Amino acid sequence: MSGNTFGKIFKITTFGESHGRAIGVIIDGVPAQLDFDLDFIQSELDRRKPGQSKMTTARSEADKIEVMSGVFENKTTGTSLAMMIFNQDQHSKDYSNIASTYRSGHADFTYDMKYGFRDYRGGGRSSGRETAARVAAGAVAKLILRQYGVNITAGAVSIGNVCGEIIDLSAPEKNVVRAFDPNMADEMEREVASAASCGDSVGGVVACFADGVPSGLGEPVFDKLDALLAHAMLSLGSVKGIEFGNGFEASRLRGSENNDRFIADGKLETNRCGGVLGGISTGSRIEFKVAVKPTPSVSIEQQTIDKNLQECTLKINGRHDPCIVPRIVPVVEAMTAIVLCDLLLCARSSRMK
Repeated sequence: MSGNTFGKIFKITTFGESHGRAIGVIIDGVPAQLDFDLDFIQSELDRRKPGQSKMTTARSEADKIEVMSGVFENKTTGTSLAMMIFNQDQHSKDYSNIASTYRSGHADFTYDMKYGFRDYRGGGRSSGRETAARVAAGAVAKLILRQYGVNITAGAVSIGNVCGEIIDLSAPEKNVVRAFDPNMADEMEREVASAASCGDSVGGVVACFADGVPSGLGEPVFDKLDALLAHAMLSLGSVKGIEFGNGFEASRLRGSENNDRFIADGKLETNRCGGVLGGISTGSRIEFKVAVKPTPSVSIEQQTIDKNLQECTLKINGRHDPCIVPRIVPVVEAMTAIVLCDLLLCARSSRMK
């Protein structure tokens, strides 16, 4: 089992390493005759690419997408859709000092334990750069979801100890930290800058909202909608937790307080469940939050171990994000789109009428 494939009908397989020649994705299950908007796909990648601002790594990658198959005359053919992004700005020499040393908070040790070998240049397959391929696939999923009137918006609700107070769906693309609360964006930016000035990093919380999702999406037992979204989110290396709707707050309420009351036309008066009951969409907005850990690559000297499992100290070189939150926002949207697109296509075969 390689673990590089996700989805059932809308199925994606990503490939490539941070410092390899290219990264990419193969998508099976894309319906034929979908209008293929390459400019939109590129715009989604531009939201994730490095070097956007002082909030992100200085690595300079255009992340220009190239379509290898599955499109003819600007329409999908129904066959495998393959897309690639060639790496252009690798500084592999920056990682020579960790060839025999395990970085704290990274997958160096666990990859070595699993494979007995690892690509130490930027983390290889475990690098966050792999998520560019997911964003490309998610953009295709968004093109399909448009046909159903589904819209997905993610943004930061907190960075470090700075928390937003309002949710403005139009705000994230108007500030560098992609905050939902425009009034707190500057303070969040200062929180990142403060950590970066010390050679450190900060994490945060990202919320995601999916509007226009029809009721009835999700499969019984193991492929519940929320279970698949949790799988998708926790497959991102920097995500360490997820909650839907009220989430952990629900554990402190009584059932009578936490239940959402049904009203006419199958609507819910409130949405404490986050748009999911019994693992199936209710037709209300899908709402969830993910906890994003601080970027583990910091320039502060830290204690660790080497390949011989002996204690040593390590100072990490290279170019790294002081906060990954702004760049993970489009990735969260992409993985949400992939899950919803797959389930929408599955739903078409779940009943006669």
